[in-house]
Amino acid sequence: MTYPLYVPPEQIIKDRADFARRGARRGLPALALSTADGVLLAARNPSRALRKISEIYDKVGFAAVGKWSEFEALRVAGIRYADLRGYSYDRVDVTARGLAGAYAQTIAAAFTSDPKPLEVEVAVAQVGETQMDDAVFHITFDGAVSDELPWAVLGGAPAGAHETMTEGWRPGLTLPEAGELARAALGALGGGETAFEAAVLTRGAVGRSFVRLAAIP
Repeated sequence: MTYPLYVPPEQIIKDRADFARRGARRGLPALALSTADGVLLAARNPSRALRKISEIYDKVGFAAVGKWSEFEALRVAGIRYADLRGYSYDRVDVTARGLAGAYAQTIAAAFTSDPKPLEVEVAVAQVGETQMDDAVFHITFDGAVSDELPWAVLGGAPAGAHETMTEGWRPGLTLPEAGELARAALGALGGGETAFEAAVLTRGAVGRSFVRLAAIP
């Protein structure tokens, strides 16, 4: 009589985590950064068509790294979630916190139940009336969500970037100063010279606040 191969549950989770982590961090990094002028979203991205940064709703933005097809599906699902919630209740009820919770549930379900976990890391950011009201949430490949205001770094090997951000960030940082810090942080992750993608959630804008930038300011 043959017996099925037994694999301890903790080994299965470890293997899935290792697989998803490698996939999510294989690509080029991105970050979200609160500034005096709004929330800056920046990424190293040589593609002009496959965006890693996007608008979700009036004051909510999205950045992601990992497998493009998977985080693009999350982006579309987030827009549908925001549109439905804003239509059913009120536009002010669409928040980064609610969207981060929805993303965390989806990613966690895929990590534990699907044949293959999602190879993604996601940041959801919201600009507030003041810098203290900004929100930046980081959702990892296993569905863990953390409130990382004033900044979050996604993908790559983040040790050098975290050191750069910790040393360089201060309250009241202007958008040009934040752009310089973002370039230094993303550059600290290595990988050679590449194009940057950037957008800002502008503070004080009426209605939509998302503005795509030609380059990091």
